[in-house]
Amino acid sequence: MATNAYAAILAGGSGTRMGTAERPKQFLMLGEKPIIVHTTEKFLASGLFDAVVVLTPETWIQQTRDLFRKFSPALTAEVHIVAGGATRNDTVANGVAYIQQNFAPDGDTILVTHDAVRPFVSHRIISENVEAARRTGACDTVIPATDTIVESMDGELISAIPDRSKLYQGQTPQSFNLAKLGQLIAGLSPEEAAVLTDACKIFVLRGEPVELVAGDSTNMKITFPQDMRLARALLGELDA
Repeated sequence: MATNAYAAILAGGSGTRMGTAERPKQFLMLGEKPIIVHTTEKFLASGLFDAVVVLTPETWIQQTRDLFRKFSPALTAEVHIVAGGATRNDTVANGVAYIQQNFAPDGDTILVTHDAVRPFVSHRIISENVEAARRTGACDTVIPATDTIVESMDGELISAIPDRSKLYQGQTPQSFNLAKLGQLIAGLSPEEAAVLTDACKIFVLRGEPVELVAGDSTNMKITFPQDMRLARALLGELDA
């Protein structure tokens, strides 16, 4: 059944902060499967998407196909593996272009974008992203800031301490009207593209509304080695 919604799993990172440059972090094993497979399965299992597109480094396309055949063979045919780009915006733009060229999106089509290294995203978060993007045209998944945020303009002295009650920490998914997203990314100048690496920020700076969707502390991003230890512990709790 057509849902007029697509998911893009953003897996273009190099893994340098994880200290595993030879194998990007999204391909590391978490329990019995690579992180990228855990994440993609969440979107496939939701039943909310016409297709799930995985955007991966070009040099890792064949390895990505092999990983899905090995660890999730029943779902291999449902995963579209596409080359990402040099930047996050380029990767998202490649996903938009692939969907426009290979499917039949219209002016109401929704794209849900998600970090490949956030494998604990819930069905509730995914479905609320789809609903919010349909309603508003764009949404961002966030959790309230729990620590005081300190602003410093020079990295040495405090410039301001914003009101924490009005601050949130961004997660993913970030979800959009597909046509509007493609239009705004294509309209960036080279200077803007260099600094506007967050699609929601592009919408905000262009005066487009972005709705908030409640995230969850378990929807963690695996970036550093200590994150893997937390992820393995969380996986053990969920499997228990």
